[in-house]
Amino acid sequence: MGLACAQHLAAHGAQRVVLVDRDADALARIELPVSIDRLIGDVRDEAMWDDAAPLLAGIDAAVINAGVAGAGAIAELSFAEWQRIVSVNLDGAFLTLRAAMRAMKDTGGAIVATGSAAGIKPEPGVSAYGASKAALLHLVKVAAKEGAPDRIRVNAVAPAGVETPVWDAVPMFADRAAQIGRDAAFAELAAMATPLGRYAKPAEIAAQVAFLLSDAAALITGATLVCDGGYTL
Repeated sequence: MGLACAQHLAAHGAQRVVLVDRDADALARIELPVSIDRLIGDVRDEAMWDDAAPLLAGIDAAVINAGVAGAGAIAELSFAEWQRIVSVNLDGAFLTLRAAMRAMKDTGGAIVATGSAAGIKPEPGVSAYGASKAALLHLVKVAAKEGAPDRIRVNAVAPAGVETPVWDAVPMFADRAAQIGRDAAFAELAAMATPLGRYAKPAEIAAQVAFLLSDAAALITGATLVCDGGYTL
């Protein structure tokens, strides 16, 4: 979804993008029709964000998207696995959000965080992921209040199923994909889980993120756009 957002924004008026990933090779392969700055590192690294302050100067939009998934019943989940998920999805999001708000303090801007329907609707086996996303949605609301005096809008999107590699970390999906293929596994899950009967494509979420970043959403802040095909109904 992060790449889809970068591609969408580059195609619709962005002049420069800062791409962040810990995979240097993957970043190097990305080509966009705009100026690209590549920040290689882990979103959980506070020092990385402090050092990146000059690079972020002048940004007017930010997408907080880095995340990991995992599954396991609470009684069986290791604390290490809990920490792995929460540290990326919440700690990393906080540090990214803080860096973006600091960069926008004098000029204003808009920020969108990638939440999840899992942070709204509880399901067995996703305690760490769901809790991290629920906390992120609340963090967005606090940030919206704190950022408003500086003309910084902060919102979130909350997809349910999106056809991205994050699903490969979910044993149930990985097992089924090995049996019938990824496309068929996504279609099967979507048919069971969503009234609309399909999962989202990354480009669709990117378009919704772009709307929240745009002037068309100028009075929207502290909101969560639930884009889940009806999953949370």
